[in-house]
Amino acid sequence: MPTENFMADTHLYILTGASRGMGLAMARQLLAPEHTLLCISRQDNAALAAQAAQAGCKLEQWTQDLSHSSEAAAMLHQWLGRPGVRHAGATLINNAGMIPRIAPLSDISPEDLAQALRVGLEAPMALSAAFLAATEGWQVPRRILNISSGLGRRPMASQAAYCAAKAGMDHSTRCLALEEARKPNGARVCSLAPGVIDTDMQVQLRGADAASFPDRARFEQLKSGGQLDSPEAAARKVLAFLAHSDFGSEPVADIRG
Repeated sequence: MPTENFMADTHLYILTGASRGMGLAMARQLLAPEHTLLCISRQDNAALAAQAAQAGCKLEQWTQDLSHSSEAAAMLHQWLGRPGVRHAGATLINNAGMIPRIAPLSDISPEDLAQALRVGLEAPMALSAAFLAATEGWQVPRRILNISSGLGRRPMASQAAYCAAKAGMDHSTRCLALEEARKPNGARVCSLAPGVIDTDMQVQLRGADAASFPDRARFEQLKSGGQLDSPEAAARKVLAFLAHSDFGSEPVADIRG
């Protein structure tokens, strides 16, 4: 269990999947003296720690496999519930996700399917529950941003697990928004599709077997046509959306409008 105790009137950001891609770009852009940042990822990032120290930002990194969501949620609940911890605001960004082997569902092993759904849907819901329960009495603004995908709203062959996880994220966010709206200081929540981004996931999609992934050509065209955002550009857009005064007015949104 992490031991460092942050007691400062900073805005707390909790970010999953911060070790690479857009998650790492968001982490870097959140490094500021007025922020406390907790990153939950499969591995630490020494460069990020050095950047945080230089920026005067309080940073803690947890190495955690989010397929073990109950363990991660329990750790988060305990960490947030430490006596004397205070923050000016608190935000959870559920960014971590994964895709299993790109193939029809009939060719996906139960183990790969379970892993994808645990990381992509179960973990965000479990962490959100822990975050909300632990901060229920905090009289400060609280937000939850779930990083979704257009594939949660549009079906695609050989992507059943990823599409299902993102669709579940969208609909669970709608339910959560209804619940929090009933509370005096309910959290503002949104499931946001961030557009198409030049990440390792895109490399996986472009490299898939065309015989089992009929949409491969589309992803190749996105890359060759220069239609992919860099992780850094996508992170700037997502964080600007998160900071907007009307965040949460729509529980499901797309960065492209």
